[in-house]
Amino acid sequence: MMQRRAVRIRAKRTWLAASGLAIACVALSGLAVSEALLAQESLLPPGFDNPPPKPAPQRTAAPAPARNPAATPRPAASSPAGAPSAAAPVAGVTAVPVIQSVPEATAAMPSGGISDEALLNSIDPELLAKLIESATPKSDIPAAGQRSLARVGVVDESDGGFPVLSTYYLNGAYVEGVVGKMRGRFVSRWGHILARRVLASRLATPVGMNGADWAAMRAQLLLRMGEAEAARAMVQSVDSGDFTPALEDAAFASFVATADPVGLCPITALTASRRAGAQWDLVRAICSSFASEGSNGMAQLDRALRRADGNKIDILLAQKFAGAASNTRRAVKVEWDGVDALTPWSIGLSFATGIEPPAELRSKAGAAYALLASRAPMLPVKARAAAADAAAARGVLSGAAMVDLYSQLYGERDAGDAAPDEWARRAETLRTAYVGQAQDERLDAIRSLWGDGSDPERAFSGLVLTSRAAARVIPAEGLSTSTAPLIASMLTAGLDRNALKWAPFCPVGSEAWGLLVLANPGRATVIGAEGLTAFANEDDSEDSLRSQFLLAGLMGLERVDPAAARDFAGKVNADVARQTRWTRAIESAAASNNTALVALLAAFGMQGDRWDRMTPLHLYHIVSALHRVGLDGEARMIAAEAVSRV
Repeated sequence: MMQRRAVRIRAKRTWLAASGLAIACVALSGLAVSEALLAQESLLPPGFDNPPPKPAPQRTAAPAPARNPAATPRPAASSPAGAPSAAAPVAGVTAVPVIQSVPEATAAMPSGGISDEALLNSIDPELLAKLIESATPKSDIPAAGQRSLARVGVVDESDGGFPVLSTYYLNGAYVEGVVGKMRGRFVSRWGHILARRVLASRLATPVGMNGADWAAMRAQLLLRMGEAEAARAMVQSVDSGDFTPALEDAAFASFVATADPVGLCPITALTASRRAGAQWDLVRAICSSFASEGSNGMAQLDRALRRADGNKIDILLAQKFAGAASNTRRAVKVEWDGVDALTPWSIGLSFATGIEPPAELRSKAGAAYALLASRAPMLPVKARAAAADAAAARGVLSGAAMVDLYSQLYGERDAGDAAPDEWARRAETLRTAYVGQAQDERLDAIRSLWGDGSDPERAFSGLVLTSRAAARVIPAEGLSTSTAPLIASMLTAGLDRNALKWAPFCPVGSEAWGLLVLANPGRATVIGAEGLTAFANEDDSEDSLRSQFLLAGLMGLERVDPAAARDFAGKVNADVARQTRWTRAIESAAASNNTALVALLAAFGMQGDRWDRMTPLHLYHIVSALHRVGLDGEARMIAAEAVSRV
């Protein structure tokens, strides 16, 4: 028993000695902290915690500290106040727990003697702002969810888009020169459709180009084409944190064009937070209103109106739109007095607020307004129908979309809200064109929708509108005067096989015959000199342009005898052998089988307002290049459209 007690005493002494040694080490390493702690007032009686006097030095060796801890003096700063002491207990005195007050916080000083505040004040404010901005996250999307900029676009190859690697090896500056210089107006409706498809495809970013700028370039061209929805989808294919100034501009234009300025709020909070400009300030005010800061947003707009910071109509429209998100209950009166022309902002915000600009301004804006109004669901159906002719003729609206629009007109007619007007009558006529009992009745309705041809754009829009109604007409001998327009109407929707049913009733050399030899999806018979000559004899176009286009299309599709083609080209003055920088570029793209580049260069060569601005040289190279890279359907439809619209 005594032996076990002796072992416990030795273990306790050893622990006490080790504790004293550790505390001494801490005291030496943390001298500054210990001094601050020792400055605090002790709660023990006076003299209670004074260290014992040092023993007189002895010549004999002192016992080892581990074996006699009571004889080891406690240093002055051996431990913080309130911490367990390594000294031996005093005989006859009961141990009392030490309660120490929390020390006051003291300012930490760097080793060099300079405080943190002084160190921050010594840094250049501009440099400090840049450091803070660089550390601020530009996106709240997790790294695993961020999209790559190596491939940007909307329509994947599996969904009908162009091959993604078509632009992988292209030079960025070269692609920018092609896409950036297109005005967005094409003579061919099928050319517009082809351009929209390639621009919306998910394509690899060209060499030396930022993926965000690649998306911005295509979005801007889609906007110039009137394809606001496709442009917006292109912008949204890039994460907000990766936006560049060019993509911010494209986003601004596309969201405004689709009547959704609130869609810009995430961008203005991230990369575009410092963008200057009156319209960017209007967007920020609108975003404040929709972020439960209605009074602040309206106050910003009021200040902009007082300063006349921008167009007054733009600010009024912004106030009306922002007021929908606040509880101010303010009535904003939008007055168009003094407005000379519509801007993209005034068009988009008027749609967003459900306001239709005055007719004079709409007419002055022309296609810039009509192409957007035809797809604006917040406008009345009749207002959209009035703008639909321009959109259908350009290629923005399909024949099916036109029929849907007129179906809504017919539904309003059934509601009996008002007496039948022009649009109600047209809707009734279209219904007759599709479901009339007698074929003569259907044909009369179709011809009525075509019009008299005084307005070429509306006449071609009528062909688009009646494309599937024309396919329901049964071919017959006595319809020779309507055969060509019926075939042209079917080809606006790509109904080439339906059109071929009319082949037995199309004499060689007629316009209808020319359309069919171009649109035939199968292997067509090679055309010789006899057929070309017969067509030229029936051609009443200026300078035999229709015959030149027929020759160019047949040569591009490889459906004409080469010798006969050379002779006929001399007769109709069709120059298809001349070489230009553009012809060499599109031929090179076709030789490398690059479908996307061929489509872009084909669209570049079809820029213009009217088909009489087109040349047989351009048409031949466009049709030939598309045919060689496998875009045979587009090649046939473009060639047939050229012949039908001259």
